[in-house]
Amino acid sequence: MRRTIVLLSTMALTLLVASGVVLAATIGSAGADSSVVGPGESIQKAVNAADPGDTIVVRGVHREDVIITKNGIKLRGDDAVIEAPTTAKADSPCLAICVVGNVYFETGELTGPRVRDVSVSGFTFRGFKDKEAGVIDVLGARNTTVVGNRFKGNVAIGIVFGRSVNTTIANNHLIGTKPAEHGILISFSSGTKIVNNVVRSYVFGINVEEGSTNTTVAGNDSTGNSVSGIGVFGSTDTKILSNDVSRTEILGVYVEDAPGTKVLSNDISRSGETGIIIFRANNDAKVVGNNISGGAWGMYVANTKGGYIAGNTIHDNCAGIFFEANGFQKGPVSGFEVKANTVKNNTRSCRAAQFGRNFSGIGIALHGARDMEVSANHLSGNVPSGPTRISGGVVVAVNPYFGETTKPRNNSVIGNHFGRNKPDIFWDKSGSGNRFVGNHCNTSVPSRLCD
Repeated sequence: MRRTIVLLSTMALTLLVASGVVLAATIGSAGADSSVVGPGESIQKAVNAADPGDTIVVRGVHREDVIITKNGIKLRGDDAVIEAPTTAKADSPCLAICVVGNVYFETGELTGPRVRDVSVSGFTFRGFKDKEAGVIDVLGARNTTVVGNRFKGNVAIGIVFGRSVNTTIANNHLIGTKPAEHGILISFSSGTKIVNNVVRSYVFGINVEEGSTNTTVAGNDSTGNSVSGIGVFGSTDTKILSNDVSRTEILGVYVEDAPGTKVLSNDISRSGETGIIIFRANNDAKVVGNNISGGAWGMYVANTKGGYIAGNTIHDNCAGIFFEANGFQKGPVSGFEVKANTVKNNTRSCRAAQFGRNFSGIGIALHGARDMEVSANHLSGNVPSGPTRISGGVVVAVNPYFGETTKPRNNSVIGNHFGRNKPDIFWDKSGSGNRFVGNHCNTSVPSRLCD
């Protein structure tokens, strides 16, 4: 009898444990269900019916706008297309997909918690024409991802993130249609990662704008955009890393009012004007390990205090690096360390008709700059091929353009290696405290600046 009781107790315990496992599995899967939205069915209806953590798989062509305000929704396209509706909803703030937290949409101000852990992936978007709005608009989100989507035939902004934290934009393919302004636009956000996207044929390829912090822009292909390939404005601690920026009509990488910006190991080529341009980017801007070629200026720096430019290869431009006091960005550039760069064969001829000045054959120019250290650079083959007011491997002078009178002061040109420049070092004898020490060169104006 006792044996029977033990056996029944063991069976009961086994059933209880098994029931617990089933119950736990049921509880674990709750909030993680999947649903499928087919052609002609409503994506928004599926979103409204979903619980946090659910996955919604979308197939076929759809013409609607979708707003996600729930945490944890995963919206996945499986050969899915969202096209612009023939008639847009007058009361909708959204073009295609909006991920929206507790935000007053008209001003973008947070009014409560952010929506969390939403993902949008695998869609093709086409035919959206409102250039003031985003096809995917993420506002007031945390840990949201936009991954593996395609954008083509849109005048609208591709992807917009605002008031968001720790979000990711990755592996998207964005091809703009004129006059499309922005491929990817970020503002008032922190911890954003923009990685491995293709962004082409926009006015601005990728822009990190006002109020953003700790943004990483890495491994993107930004090609054939009009004004800039990658731009940073009014933001702090942005890292621009290992991007391919090419065939931009004006600027490759543009940095303005952006303290702590780091531009590292990018390949920047065939910019219509400047490979990297830095305005008012104080507090230790760093430009390291980039390959910059085929523009008018490889780099142009103005009205900026403090920075580090090292290990770059800058070649086949009209000028390698200009540090300049100029007529439209007041104040001298100062306090940069310029070290161990290779600046070579900047022989292209830029003409005043296009660039407002004639210049050619310039390696590194310190125009009215102050407190600069130019050391251990390799400068060769910087020889003019057209008219220019100045030329040389390193030029230290009052800016010969625009009637500027700021004199170079307290600059150190030390231990550089020169070859086949015209001349290797040029100094107009202006300013005070400028030093030329230990340079391995053959020609200088005035003479005796070489060791």
